[in-house]
Amino acid sequence: MNTPDRIPALGVAAWAAAACFALSMPARADENGVSFWLPGQIGTFAAVQNDPGWSWSFNAYHGKASSESVKRNKKGTVSASLQSTPNDLLFVSPTYTFATPVAGAQLAVSMTGYYGRAEAYASQSTTTVRGRTRSQSSDDVHDGFGDLYPMATMKWNRGNHNYLAYATMGVPVGSYDPNRNANLGLNHWSYDGGGGYTYLNEKSGTEFSAVLGLTFNQKNPDTEYKNGNDAHLDVSLSQFLNENFHIGLVGYAYHQLENDSAPGLGKKDYKARVAGLGPQAGYFFKVGKNKWYANLKAYDEFDAKNRTSGWNAWLSLFVPI
Repeated sequence: MNTPDRIPALGVAAWAAAACFALSMPARADENGVSFWLPGQIGTFAAVQNDPGWSWSFNAYHGKASSESVKRNKKGTVSASLQSTPNDLLFVSPTYTFATPVAGAQLAVSMTGYYGRAEAYASQSTTTVRGRTRSQSSDDVHDGFGDLYPMATMKWNRGNHNYLAYATMGVPVGSYDPNRNANLGLNHWSYDGGGGYTYLNEKSGTEFSAVLGLTFNQKNPDTEYKNGNDAHLDVSLSQFLNENFHIGLVGYAYHQLENDSAPGLGKKDYKARVAGLGPQAGYFFKVGKNKWYANLKAYDEFDAKNRTSGWNAWLSLFVPI
């Protein structure tokens, strides 16, 4: 098996394909149900060192999520649903890996940007005790560019054991309109940092990676809304079947640590969480003198609270220069 030292941790990018609805919709923490960290973005070989020099990562994302709620009172029943219909995003991440070690680690810097489509459909139906029904709905589609995400990583190698430290931030330059239901930008600054570990045994072909991080959010100046800080964990387990091909499992967990804050929101316990699990497959292939790497993975979400849930899939390509 060739040493997969050309595989980077996936460039950080925000989840930016959900929508808000002004009516009484299913409860969602984080503004419009949108968090800075897109669960599942870092996976296989997260802490493995790369070859020095320039490289590119291309990551195509497709997801679908929804939430529903039913509330009953003396006046009748209110049913509400939100569907984040297939959202397609393309992330592009140029990365430069330095040849000279820093504190015994390999230093790399990257910048991630993305273009995509956000679609949202929200509906609400009110039925009175006399059986009369009134319905309202909202539908929005938005194509455009998202925010920018600079990132720095440091990676240490100790035989089969690899260690990662990272720091990233969200620069709010993406397409955003507070009057729209669907937006590509978050319209607030975010800061994120954490660490990770990869066990890679080249003889047995076994790989395990885990990355834990914390997100700190600033206030959206247009809405005065501030997302609560959160923690997130991305994991990968894979086995090589031959020199170039591996299969395995991927998973993630996202948990908001504190409540959101906004005018009129109150102080009730209102935090988002979600988990995901699914299969993955990766393949090395030679192009000229370099080895490229492709990875396909998918997640089915569960244990969601105050957040839409569904499924999502990633197709990633790493290109060394």
